[in-house]
Amino acid sequence: MTAPAKRRKPAPRAAKAALVVLDSSCWFEYFADTDRADLLAPAIEAGEKLSGSVLTVYEVVKEIAREAGDEVASAALSLMQRGRLVDIDLSLALEAAVNGLPMADSLIYAVARQHGAALWTQDAHFDGLPGVQFFRKP
Repeated sequence: MTAPAKRRKPAPRAAKAALVVLDSSCWFEYFADTDRADLLAPAIEAGEKLSGSVLTVYEVVKEIAREAGDEVASAALSLMQRGRLVDIDLSLALEAAVNGLPMADSLIYAVARQHGAALWTQDAHFDGLPGVQFFRKP
């Protein structure tokens, strides 16, 4: 896994209008430089409009270190830190506790909701939830 070259495709509307939270699956697509990386790059490369949970950082850095090594994981961490990272506190935990999703996903969704951000995801259990931009896997 390596960070793809800077992309030039136009961003979906959510990236232009508001903050965006990416779940782990989106980060993995980007760092693996899949066909979907172009779709996700505008949000990732607009660091000031990107927000996320420290939980997502944990998931992404752990997996990339395992798959590609510490150097690539360090580069991923550096890119993820360009956006605003949200710590898990009591307020966030309580908001996540009532949304009915599994723990990690509920915390990531709560980050998006608490900060008025759109959640970009490929995970089907988010499809149809308010504030979610769902990208169905091909």
